[in-house]
Amino acid sequence: MNTMIQNVLSDGFQLPAGAAPVACVDIGGTKVAVSIADALGVRGRVAEPTAKEGGRDALALQIIRLVGRSCQLAGVKSADLSAVGVSSCGPFVLRDGLVELAAPNICGGLAGKARGLPNDWTTALLEAPLRQAFANVRVENDGIGALEAERRWGALQIKGQPLSHCAYVTWSTGIGVGLCVDGHVLRGKNGNAGHAGHLFVSDNDDALCGCGNVGDVEGLIAGNAIPRRFGHLGYTDSATLFIASYAGDTRAAAIIDELCRVMGRTLYNLVVTLDLQRISIGGSVFWHHRELLIPKLQSHVRGKLAALTDGCELVPAGLGERVGDFGALALVA
Repeated sequence: MNTMIQNVLSDGFQLPAGAAPVACVDIGGTKVAVSIADALGVRGRVAEPTAKEGGRDALALQIIRLVGRSCQLAGVKSADLSAVGVSSCGPFVLRDGLVELAAPNICGGLAGKARGLPNDWTTALLEAPLRQAFANVRVENDGIGALEAERRWGALQIKGQPLSHCAYVTWSTGIGVGLCVDGHVLRGKNGNAGHAGHLFVSDNDDALCGCGNVGDVEGLIAGNAIPRRFGHLGYTDSATLFIASYAGDTRAAAIIDELCRVMGRTLYNLVVTLDLQRISIGGSVFWHHRELLIPKLQSHVRGKLAALTDGCELVPAGLGERVGDFGALALVA
């Protein structure tokens, strides 16, 4: 781990002296985390399960409340925030130019009652309520936020210089991707470039994704897909599945190999489509089992069409489990 990454991961990371405080908001399908960053460091971190009940503004109201609480813990006034960076799972829908979330793991109206979410939202309000509460708000897909953080402080750089052809992939509650080609971060018409988790890869009939697709990458291998697909076998979450495999359960090991086949082929497709030099991987499913998973994933990339895959490496996220926090920071720091 290089010195720059060590400094970022340490409690001593600081914005420049005199810099106004910023709020860093990381929205996932499982939790929302908020921190304050200023010249004294990254402080006052608070987290809660993502709001999924109530009105369509429930998530935005939760964020506003958590920013206030984080400011209080950090000894900062909300009125003194110079910006609020929001790194969020997507996809996004633009309404009057402002982001609403059509996130499969938050909005229950996308796939219907079979998905088990406690609401009928097709979108969740986000940017409009935040702009009413804060003067300066930047919202980006969490794959883009993590990509920018990894290029600035993490594993997607060489000697302090960001890589020009790279990607960040999260394997967590959902599957998220941030993409950079020729030094340009790809965003797309609504900021949704990189939603490779919704590539169709199978006709499997038990892999209902929260977006309504059956048989896309996220529906097959995301953290929340494991209990839906394999709970009847006793694997009630990803941790249970991996623990069983480590204990010698050959059925669990075979399931993990199949999950890696799907993810490995997804990574291969990204490499050959975009001619990448490195992919950084994070997220809770991957991170806690990275030593097992990296070789399995690499086996689906290396040796396949060498003209395109040679010179591309798969690496764990340099920012580790804090890549989400620093993804939000990278948007406004």
